[in-house]
Amino acid sequence: MTAPAATHSGTFLIGGELPVNRLGFGSMQLTGKGVWGEPEDPDAAVAVLRRAVELGVTLIDTADSYGPVVAESLIRQALHPYPDDLVIATKAGLTRQGPGKWTPVGRPAYLRQQCEMSLRHLGLERIGLFQLHRIDSEVPLEDQVGELKALQEEGKIAHIGLSEVSVQQLEAARRVAEIATVQNLYNLTNTSAEALLDHCSEAGIGFIPWFPLATGKLSAPGGPLDDISERTGHSPSQLALAWLLKRSPVMLPIPGTSSVAHLEENIAAAEIVLSDDDFAAVSAVAEG
Repeated sequence: MTAPAATHSGTFLIGGELPVNRLGFGSMQLTGKGVWGEPEDPDAAVAVLRRAVELGVTLIDTADSYGPVVAESLIRQALHPYPDDLVIATKAGLTRQGPGKWTPVGRPAYLRQQCEMSLRHLGLERIGLFQLHRIDSEVPLEDQVGELKALQEEGKIAHIGLSEVSVQQLEAARRVAEIATVQNLYNLTNTSAEALLDHCSEAGIGFIPWFPLATGKLSAPGGPLDDISERTGHSPSQLALAWLLKRSPVMLPIPGTSSVAHLEENIAAAEIVLSDDDFAAVSAVAEG
């Protein structure tokens, strides 16, 4: 029997103990426009989630602010009771004031409330990975991370993650609690988090690149990524994901989509092993 595609991406131990297949799924695109409200086709969203698990995805990333609440509720509807090996990573710390609007709130009481709400909406007794969606500049970092540590000690969350942080912020947070993952913008067209990625690679901290498929003009007909795509027979998005997976063993890409066909194409990237020459060629595209 052929192994599910995502298993070919290799595994990573979140916090040194929680195994996931490295190519996961991000649920943000399952909501309405502007990450606001219900999806146009709820049944299709459920189908995407179920197909992701069939393809071997064991890490699903979400957040209380996606919808808000919509993505978490869809995950429960589609997958509860959950497979034993499925890790659901959710986030708190961004509030919503409408489509496309996001405001950080990191007050400890709020973060605790949202953890409790996520437990309820997801139907979990403990969240595998709970991430601070953004650092609130108006609240001391140690108070925000300290509250997550308290929730961890109470058994409500297993591991703590951060999102959109610098190396300095990560190290400040690590002085308060063990940080298992960070989630920053990183893709072929934006490698501004390179120093953070290298730091995480050295420390064994999982790096979750959000918006991993931003290939833009690089994949346009006749563009540099299109040339490599024609030569290798892989789509530009597959090359982008395969490049991320080869870039670092701590890399955990979570491409999202509301289409089963696109999901299957994305997850098939786990089976691509870039040669050193092809990796260098794609890297040159990113640097250029």
